[in-house]
Amino acid sequence: MGDFVLKYDPNGVWYGIFTAFADKGVTHGISTRLGGHSDQPFASLNLGLHTGDDAQAVWHNRQAFCQALGFAAENAVTAEQVHQDLVQLVTEKDIGRGARRYEEAIKNTDALITNAKAVPLMLFFADCVPVLIFDPVARAVGISHAGWKGTVAKIAQKTVLAMQDNYGSKPADCLVGIGPSIGPCCYEVDEAVMSKLRDGFEQWENLATPCGERWRLNLWEANRQQLKEIGVMDSNITISGVCTADNTQVFFSHRAEAGRTGRIGAAIML
Repeated sequence: MGDFVLKYDPNGVWYGIFTAFADKGVTHGISTRLGGHSDQPFASLNLGLHTGDDAQAVWHNRQAFCQALGFAAENAVTAEQVHQDLVQLVTEKDIGRGARRYEEAIKNTDALITNAKAVPLMLFFADCVPVLIFDPVARAVGISHAGWKGTVAKIAQKTVLAMQDNYGSKPADCLVGIGPSIGPCCYEVDEAVMSKLRDGFEQWENLATPCGERWRLNLWEANRQQLKEIGVMDSNITISGVCTADNTQVFFSHRAEAGRTGRIGAAIML
């Protein structure tokens, strides 16, 4: 469908875009860790307010990232992500929720959808999968936070279905971008995770390969598979193919950095 490419903004921020989304004129981007104000171990473009980083530095980072994408950080709508499968419908009334204060974010939510113009949706990641969704026909957008728990619970699929229920989106019309996250090269999981995967995916053998007593899990493919199940066209799905754990010079990785690290942000707006 397209590519995932890195761009540089004159304010110093590096971020990635999906060319298929850009070609349709939708505002979006996925940050890197480059071009911010935070010190180690959060250096330097940490966008997570819940990491233990200096809150003022994070706010400056959010301002820089959002400026690069073309909207005010004060308007971003964020969520208190809890690795579950709740999808929240966002309207103009939600503008700014969690933008500057974590306690004001939408509670217990891992996916956001909207058909309102100029309402930026933003979630945060450090190995979990950012899934961006754009329906150019019904004019709606969504974003999902898909760690292994969210992936097994099929949160990306549920996000598209929520767009269908609320906005009349057809899965076949939707463009999907699967962003940088821990890849099958680095993501080893145990039998407890595999048991959940087997329960949720009939074709689970295509999603994991044995690695000694553990397994290497392909979250990218698991999210692609669940989206195809409901009619999202394979040709409309872009997988960045960038592993955060294998590229800690550019992205934050919770696993590779032993849990003491920052968060990248993913944002989308009509």
